[in-house]
Amino acid sequence: MIDIDKLDYERKIIKQGYTKIGGIDEAGRGPLAGPVVAACAIMDLSSIIEGVDDSKKLSHKKRAILLEMIKKSAVSYGVGIVDIEVIEKINILNATKLAMVEAYEHMDIKPEYVLCDAVKDLNIPVRQEAIIKGDSLSYSIGAASIIAKETRDDIMIQYDKIYPEYGFAQHKGYGTKQHIAALKKYGPCEIHRKSFLKKILGDAYE
Repeated sequence: MIDIDKLDYERKIIKQGYTKIGGIDEAGRGPLAGPVVAACAIMDLSSIIEGVDDSKKLSHKKRAILLEMIKKSAVSYGVGIVDIEVIEKINILNATKLAMVEAYEHMDIKPEYVLCDAVKDLNIPVRQEAIIKGDSLSYSIGAASIIAKETRDDIMIQYDKIYPEYGFAQHKGYGTKQHIAALKKYGPCEIHRKSFLKKILGDAYE
């Protein structure tokens, strides 16, 4: 069974009279390449999926199994994807917020109350609450984190076919030794976040 604590936030909100509770989370704030992806999900709280947790704690195999179960169980879910050009233009925090708003907007059924992993003040017309480490503490946010992570990983695997020299299928754009070595050898490609490379490689990205 799921850890009962992971429903505490949802139960408190239900007691306030809300019935459609959404969880929002993102994947891809930290990588050197690729988009930032967010998901918003309203889960059926009467039929809990065992094993839903912070996506970073789960293997790809486990996430893939849970993803299909989450999609079937969800009352509604949406995904938002913000690409490299926008990240560079408005910065990663604002791009993350934009992806979260898009995820909310892409839902067929909108939540009345949103629980968000850490990020505050989203431009959505419903009550919202930011929870630090929310993907570990809230079932709804945990479900959203799995949707976002698997969606982004699939995108990076597709990019690996276009830019095989960087190893995107393995590290998904994060700053691993393999990735940094490839950057030093080949320079950045179109999906690299140039502003991120300056902080890590100095002038080496040019």
